[in-house]
Parts: sequence; C-alpha cells; structure tokens
Amino acid sequence: MFRLSRMTDYAVVVLSQMARSGNVVFAAPDLADATGLPLPSVSKVLRLLALGQLIASRRGAAGGYVLARPPEQINVAQIIAALEGPVSLTACVDGAEGSCKVETLCPLRGHWDVLNRAVRGALEQVSLAELAAALPGFIEIEPAPPVRRAAAASRSA
Repeated sequence: MFRLSRMTDYAVVVLSQMARSGNVVFAAPDLADATGLPLPSVSKVLRLLALGQLIASRRGAAGGYVLARPPEQINVAQIIAALEGPVSLTACVDGAEGSCKVETLCPLRGHWDVLNRAVRGALEQVSLAELAAALPGFIEIEPAPPVRRAAAASRSA
C-alpha cells in the first residue's frame, strides 16, 4: 500500500491553514491551536518544511513562520519531498542501482520509472492552494500579539 506518514499528513494540514490565512506570520502554538495538532508535532513539521524551503521563519518579537511562496506555487510532491524525501514507489526507480538483491534478474527493472514519473507528475499537478480550498473545517485565527504569547507562556510554566 502506498501510504504517507502521519507527519506528512500534519504538514498538509498546517500548510493548508497557513495558505487559507493569507500572508499571516504564525507561531507554532497558534498553528497547533488552530489545527488541533500536538505542539511538538507542529514544531517538528515546521522545522522540516523550513528545511524544505516551503516556509520561511522570521525571528524576533513578531516572528514565526510564513509560506515561502504563494500557495499556487507549492505542490503536493514538494510537500511530500520535504517530509519524506523524493517520491519513489520502489527502491529501483530513477536510476537507483544496487539497492535490490534481485536487480539483475528482475523483468521490471527500469519499468518502474514510468509509473513513478506518472505518480510524481500527478502530485506535482495539485497545488497547495487547490488542496487548501478543498479542506473543510478551516479556522480563521488572528495570531496572538507577542506580549500575550509571552504572558501565556509564563502562566503555563
């Protein structure tokens, strides 16, 4: 079965929240509250999305995370790649060699590339904007001012 990880699912939820909110700067706690996802998972997803250059982090009192580019320019294949690495259905696609014990005997050797390109192409055709527009349950939020966040953090400590 072809299945995406829970963290990739969380990444789609977080990115969709960001896409539907416009050019708002989000702190991890704001996104966790808005999506209902656990804060540690949201923080990990944000770190991976930043490494994958899908979001940008801003430092300072009004810091947080924003989409690195418009949601129309981010596709599902890029999201998957940021969390799980490049889309590949088997270990023997896109010229990979030496990862299969029966590689030299396999009648499908080299033929998986066609299927892998088709799947990747389909994922590249779906933008974050399209995905976000189709998701129900969007919660529009205003990120808390920096002072309030700091005060809330000290109360919970």
